[in-house]
Amino acid sequence: MHYNKTKIYGTAIFSDIELPLSIPETVETRHTLLLITYKEAAPFAAMDHSMPLYQAHGRRVRLYSDRKFAENRKGQSWCYEVEHFVRFYWKSSESTLLYEFLEREERRLFSFWLVHLFLPLYFTLEGVYDFFHGGAVELDGKAVMFSAPSMGGKSTMTDFFLRQGHPLISDDKIASYVEEGRLRLVPSHPYHRPYRKPEVLGDLSMDFCTQPLPLNALYLLEGNNEDDRITIEAIRGYEKFDALGAHYLYAFDFLNVRRFSYLAGVLDSLPLFRLRRPWDRGRLPELYKVIRAHCDTLNKED
Repeated sequence: MHYNKTKIYGTAIFSDIELPLSIPETVETRHTLLLITYKEAAPFAAMDHSMPLYQAHGRRVRLYSDRKFAENRKGQSWCYEVEHFVRFYWKSSESTLLYEFLEREERRLFSFWLVHLFLPLYFTLEGVYDFFHGGAVELDGKAVMFSAPSMGGKSTMTDFFLRQGHPLISDDKIASYVEEGRLRLVPSHPYHRPYRKPEVLGDLSMDFCTQPLPLNALYLLEGNNEDDRITIEAIRGYEKFDALGAHYLYAFDFLNVRRFSYLAGVLDSLPLFRLRRPWDRGRLPELYKVIRAHCDTLNKED
């Protein structure tokens, strides 16, 4: 059987459905998945545990499993259900994903849910990557990441850097892993959504990073309500755990131990900064120059 191939989150995905995605062939891949249509004979046990995940893009999303949501063990069955549209099924530690349409087949909508929402959850539960909520771009061969609460300016900042010619690493959901004691960010897909229109892939970035990059700086964006200064303050020691906690995706309790160990291994080398700036889009060119100069200083110290 012929399979279509695409590359998302550093993973080569072979599928029996043609996805309307434009992904560069040169993207480096670290994993492989098979994505095929669900058949009645698929060997999934009854999944009698369920929980609502969130309300997203006008649809309710639920997660099902054959065990309590307190662990993820080899062979555990899972189902991710998007109301009135699609279900994804898989077994832990296996590299095959199954899907079934609940109503009509719509490939662009399928691509949106697969790329932006399902795969980040799947990779998190499977321990492939840990995900942060933010935006990331390439600057001088390294990764620069922006994170903030919703409506906190991370998409605006990411979009401004893209407009200055910096390759996109990821928009909104950032995959990471640790290698040789350093956090690396994984190119996700070349779509960014500065406007956040529901159930739309986003704008295609023609300049997309093709390989994982070491993190040079992670900026937590905050508004400066006291004056109009732009300031950058290093976050040190165990304060980094608290500062990053709010920017992780997916708050399953059983992930906490893994995440503590994950961060502990890179804590000393994790370049985390609090960036305060005025809420003024007209100051973006100035803010861009400040960040560039700060990253140049970090490169000299590295």
